[in-house]
Amino acid sequence: MDVITSISNPRVKRLVRLRNRRTRDAEGRFLIEGYRELSRAVTAGVDIEEVGYCPELFLGSNEPALLAAAEMAGATLVQYGEAPFRKISYRDRPEGLAALARQFPTGPEDLSLPDEPLILLVESIEKPGNLGTMLRTADAAGVDAVVVSDPTTDPFNPNVVRASIGCLFTVPLVVTSSTEAIEWLRGHNVRLIATTPFANGTHWEADYSGACAIAIGSEQYGLSDALLDASHERVRIPMRGQADSLNAAMAAGIVLYEALRRRTAES
Repeated sequence: MDVITSISNPRVKRLVRLRNRRTRDAEGRFLIEGYRELSRAVTAGVDIEEVGYCPELFLGSNEPALLAAAEMAGATLVQYGEAPFRKISYRDRPEGLAALARQFPTGPEDLSLPDEPLILLVESIEKPGNLGTMLRTADAAGVDAVVVSDPTTDPFNPNVVRASIGCLFTVPLVVTSSTEAIEWLRGHNVRLIATTPFANGTHWEADYSGACAIAIGSEQYGLSDALLDASHERVRIPMRGQADSLNAAMAAGIVLYEALRRRTAES
């Protein structure tokens, strides 16, 4: 195939349209941009249909091997000139790699868990950067699954992919309603620990043993009454300064690593 040099090329226009959630939902496709993100997607077996690349924008020498691996897995390789690739990219500093991939299943019926899982449940998270950071943190803390309930932001948003540095593909993901999440947790005997500034107990006093889920609420409103009422325990992160709350992704990291510390010490 010839190198695509025009920013008006139909392939370029299609990939640009995938920035829009309606287009992603209608096509069942999404965009994966960046070396680490694409590498983790290929390793995870994500169904990648096409990889666009621009050698002038490569940051290192490993890109050809990654392209070969993607092609081996069934992706079509398409070379772009710098101008059309920058048109496709949603980054200030493109890395010369952008893939078209099929969205993968995110239903609870597709989830397989160990006997005593640690789950992160996030409700109505509004900012793609926060959701991506939570996925990255969950991967680092060894979380067995992330449940996104009543989603406000789309997990396939390109900024979620970017902020997660591809950990969207490394942590089992469920997207569902809060009502269904509660029923699923109850059906699998998973204890629910809700984080809220109004709790009496602190996050280091919680019981993280066995099968448990840590719930983090939206940036503006926190957890819904339904999740608070369904929780077995409510905890807060102590605030000693003027701020009355933390960034949602930061709060998730603090509580997850306390759970990891405790579960590691008790194992």
